[in-house]
Amino acid sequence: MSQSRYQRVLLKISGEGLCREGGFGIDGEQLSKIGQEIKQVADTGVQIALVVGGGNFIRGEKLSKTTPIHAATAHYMGMLGTVINGLAVQDTLEHLGMVTRLQSAVAVDRVCEKFIRRRAIRHLEKGRIVVLAGGTGNPFVTTDSCAALRGIELGVDVVMKATKVDGVYSTDPKTDPQAQFYPRLNYNQVIDQRLKVMDVSAIDLCQQSSLPILVFNLMQPGNLLRVIRGETVGTLISKD
Repeated sequence: MSQSRYQRVLLKISGEGLCREGGFGIDGEQLSKIGQEIKQVADTGVQIALVVGGGNFIRGEKLSKTTPIHAATAHYMGMLGTVINGLAVQDTLEHLGMVTRLQSAVAVDRVCEKFIRRRAIRHLEKGRIVVLAGGTGNPFVTTDSCAALRGIELGVDVVMKATKVDGVYSTDPKTDPQAQFYPRLNYNQVIDQRLKVMDVSAIDLCQQSSLPILVFNLMQPGNLLRVIRGETVGTLISKD
């Protein structure tokens, strides 16, 4: 812990982070890579909470526009997709020797606990990794907003948004070679410039609580540990 910049963190992993680029479902190799990155940090004693998305299975908004499925129903289906991902992450971490607890905002008591703030904090204090699924339990709310909300509830030092690029750019660096990289931003810059980091509701929540957001490339081996140690990695979004 003496080498760690943070004592308690929340890591947001999108559903797409659990599959190959442009893929669907869960890729075992990708899952194992993420597990190893998390283990490196867990071994330092840092308390870790994880929020998982479900876009590798279902995106509620998109599904409702292309089928007769009601938008609310489609969003609930997406929440259940995050539970599937949560189970996969939980078993992967436990296979690597970490003690975990899966909690969901949507009641699925045969496979995971219900999210209870005080219980989640107690798990963290005992050194368990808490995997948070089911979003906020409400339709029309993204898992980015869930990450911000849970980060505030659990009193984390930083919300870490895992991506497949090095941080925040002015435009998509995969399609625009002139895209400008931003090492530091404040909340208003992200909102005013409409930078594609997290949805506006998530940024606003973090701004209200002065909770920093760190956007970084989880696919680069060792990056998560470098962030925890305080090295300059990715883009830091804060009030400064």
